[in-house]
Amino acid sequence: MGGDHGPAVVVGGVKAYYSLYGGDGVRFLLHGDEAAIRAEMARLHVSDDLCQVRHTDKVVAMDEKPAQAMRRGKGSSLWNAIEAVKTGEAQGAVSAGNTGALMAISKLILRMAVDGLERPAIVASWPTKRGVTAVLDVGANIGSDARQLVEFAIMGEAFQAAVHGVERPTVGLLNVGSEEMKGHEEVREAHAVLRTDAVPVNYTGFVEGHDIAAGTVDVVVTDGFTGNVALKTAEGTARFISGLLKEALTSGPLAKLGALIAMPALKKMARRIDPSSVNGGPLLGLNGIVVKSHGGATAEGYANAIRVAVELARSDYLTKVSANFARLAAAMDETAPAVMGETEQ
Repeated sequence: MGGDHGPAVVVGGVKAYYSLYGGDGVRFLLHGDEAAIRAEMARLHVSDDLCQVRHTDKVVAMDEKPAQAMRRGKGSSLWNAIEAVKTGEAQGAVSAGNTGALMAISKLILRMAVDGLERPAIVASWPTKRGVTAVLDVGANIGSDARQLVEFAIMGEAFQAAVHGVERPTVGLLNVGSEEMKGHEEVREAHAVLRTDAVPVNYTGFVEGHDIAAGTVDVVVTDGFTGNVALKTAEGTARFISGLLKEALTSGPLAKLGALIAMPALKKMARRIDPSSVNGGPLLGLNGIVVKSHGGATAEGYANAIRVAVELARSDYLTKVSANFARLAAAMDETAPAVMGETEQ
């Protein structure tokens, strides 16, 4: 029921998922206003064999504060979808609704995957010259200490392997430069820990902002404030470039003719340069699979968010992350004091 378009895009996304990716073994529970959902199912010819509708007339508003959503959200479509993951009735949940409420309710119901994790991290699949790079956190945590940045590296590496099929993904830590002395204390401490054997990831060192689009590494780790600014900047730049192209290609008869001929290639380019085109950001670190879709996603974009949830559900992502966190916890007490002392020097 959330997002800019509600059931129209969600039901459309279900249909598009089957058209684009195939749907062998995948079924859906659609939570919300049954009349509105069934109207879209009828319009799009989506059958009851594919979807079960779970009615509720209670909805978390897009502008509702997370604390209010937790107090008053029980029985809402968002709450019920997450509850289905907890009970095992569903293997993953996808929502285009209120991000803060989704995160708060997911953490309340599912809890974190391991003790010590404070909040989930949102990962973005970022189109690059080499394919797709996972960037996290992009908005769940405004600030992150060294331990959290190390945890993001573990979660991002497992995500990239599970969803994008990258064998032994390379991991970089976003910084203002590649030199050892650059960056604030938390980044330098995380760098020192990541380059030891305490963390089972393929860490390559610091990366800079231009390395994201270049695809220098498979996973870029940063705090949520920096990641969200980078993501919004990239999305705005993509729209700016698209706008300039549209203006140039409609400036006269010859330009319009050229645009008509080049339109398929231009549309493909627009999708490649816009991070929002790769829709579906999982909330990593939860004891269950929850994927956030852009509120303004199209049916095809929502289908991609569904694909991300399906790939995670079918993978060993949760098992791998839990095992790596256990290894980190066992090694951290022994290695971190020495490493952090070295960083302070």
